[in-house]
Amino acid sequence: MKHLFVSLLATIIFAPLVQGQDDEIRSSEIGVSFNLYDYKTAELIRTTSLSAVIRDKQFGKLAEMFPGIGVHYFRGLKKHIDFAGSLNGTFLSQPIGNKPDNGVDRFQLQLEGLALLKMVSDKYWIQPHLIAGFGGQKFGVYYGAYIPLGVGLNINFFDEGRLFINSTYRTPITTGTTNHHFMHAFGIAGRITKKKEPEVVAPPPPPPKDSDNDGIIDDNDKCPTTPGVAKYDGCPVPDSDKDGINDENDKCPTVAGLAKYEGCPVPDTDKDGINDEEDRCPSEAGVARYAGCPVPDRDKDGINDEEDKCPDVPGVAAQQGCPEITEEVSKTVAYAAKNVYFATGSTKLLRQSYKPLDELVKVLNDNTSLKLKIDGHTDNVGKDDFNMRLSDGRAASVKSYLISKGISEDRLESEGFGETTPVADNKTASGRSKNRRVEMKVFY
Repeated sequence: MKHLFVSLLATIIFAPLVQGQDDEIRSSEIGVSFNLYDYKTAELIRTTSLSAVIRDKQFGKLAEMFPGIGVHYFRGLKKHIDFAGSLNGTFLSQPIGNKPDNGVDRFQLQLEGLALLKMVSDKYWIQPHLIAGFGGQKFGVYYGAYIPLGVGLNINFFDEGRLFINSTYRTPITTGTTNHHFMHAFGIAGRITKKKEPEVVAPPPPPPKDSDNDGIIDDNDKCPTTPGVAKYDGCPVPDSDKDGINDENDKCPTVAGLAKYEGCPVPDTDKDGINDEEDRCPSEAGVARYAGCPVPDRDKDGINDEEDKCPDVPGVAAQQGCPEITEEVSKTVAYAAKNVYFATGSTKLLRQSYKPLDELVKVLNDNTSLKLKIDGHTDNVGKDDFNMRLSDGRAASVKSYLISKGISEDRLESEGFGETTPVADNKTASGRSKNRRVEMKVFY
């Protein structure tokens, strides 16, 4: 056991000497501490349990603890690991092995090597840490060994010194000569190595001033705050049209343009005011609303669709792009209109009206773009509102007949005008007969 004690002392002295220096690694320090040895709490934990001691608050009292002092050596191994060598001494009485405690105080000397596992590096003021290590002790004539485990806290003062508080539980390795116990240490440590002074390097003389960093010093630079080139005495290559492309690379130096066209504007091949990049018909003049293409003419009749009332049927300008209405069609429509008959005072079509209306149906089927307007009129016999309803109903009857023969309703319009638009004098029977009429007009 004496040899173990000597080996531990050698480890404490020589192990830290091989470590390197780092700003965040603890320097070598010497410290002293006031220690309290608590055998009572350890005994209660072992005879009952830790939970029972905490629950019943059966901790060792301060009067039952033994005071002592310690001398310590500290040295950082890594940013988060410090080495500590400690020599602690006290006078106390305790039973050893199976021998009873005779109440006589004896000197106890403990030597231990510890690893302090820090939560943070040495650049922080507050450094909590865990403690683990190995220790040997001499108590009277008895030698023993133990393992210390615990926690601690350092308060760092500008890397010149620190306060430390440690609390460790010592578990015996040699149970016949060492007892379980706590040791609480309160101490102060100071640096024993010279603090590394920061290396001061004299600054080089300042270079000649070049405010715009273009490689041309301000004394020779006509544009000292704008990067330029030597060819223009430190000024940028000029850009006459301000399009971001300097004149040396600009094929149109006086007209703003784009880089992709070497400084020239986007071309407009068909000269319609819409540049080729936005023009879907770049070689044919057009208008903006059709993305540079001409107004379309779907039926190719020379009348564009915006002015063509029949954009899908070739027509003539006189009919606003619709086909001409032939004389034959006009005669058939006029004949049908003059030969429509109704029962007196009624909207019911008479049978003799069917043949002329059927001829009109054929014309509408042969000319599918044609539409038909049907107007009903009466004489002035009877009340005005009755005549209005009668004329409207008669026009609607004609429309219904044509629909029944397959003519689409959206091609037909009907309207009654009553006695409001006479074409002859209502004072005579002949005039009233002419005013009772149906008018038809085809259109596109």
